[in-house]
Amino acid sequence: MLKVEDIHVYYGAIHAIKGISLEVPQGKIVTLIGANGAGKTTTLNTICGLTKPKSGKIFFEGKDITGVDTQNIVRLGLTQVPEGRRIFANMPVYENLELGAFLNKDKKQVAQDMERVYARFPRLLERKHQLAGSLSGGEQQMLAMGRALMSRPKLLLLDEPSMGLSPILVKEIFSIIKELNEQGTTILLVEQNAKMALSIADKGYVVETGRIVMAGDAQELLESPEVKKAYLGG
Repeated sequence: MLKVEDIHVYYGAIHAIKGISLEVPQGKIVTLIGANGAGKTTTLNTICGLTKPKSGKIFFEGKDITGVDTQNIVRLGLTQVPEGRRIFANMPVYENLELGAFLNKDKKQVAQDMERVYARFPRLLERKHQLAGSLSGGEQQMLAMGRALMSRPKLLLLDEPSMGLSPILVKEIFSIIKELNEQGTTILLVEQNAKMALSIADKGYVVETGRIVMAGDAQELLESPEVKKAYLGG
């Protein structure tokens, strides 16, 4: 579904991404793991058009989307849930969700999608008129994911969904990610919690200083001595 070929990204003179290539097959969960500053978020931002690569190609469903602007990438069915959630704190929950559907002019469809999001995240329904900034961290993450689902994504890019959450909420968010995948959404997941990410993923890539240093079946990476030593505290 997604193919990234040898992308190079620079921030001024800094060579942030040094020839990353990866593939996300349809219907799978693929995860990028690695330390802070390894280039995981930059990779996601480049895929969804927020950052332009200096060279390399990005294909989504066989179509070259390199350099296409973000709005048109969302139209194609590729949506990102950004790191830090980026919700609109001074707007109520339901307005945040409506913004996720800004490209959809079919009001009936938007209303149906809203019902689906509320069914998946009952807490958002309970708090639909509350200001988004008054929600807990876990609820804000659910809101960010719900808002992304309003755009009817075929591929969901999730950037550090567990960041700042309690262990119990981390489990909840990961089980939601797995459910979304089981219902047909393909997922590219960036996570510092390597153990959780690899436990639900089909395939994993290890990113270090802008390069992919290991790739393979998620279960194999979970059991790899190098990955255990570097990322799993063993």
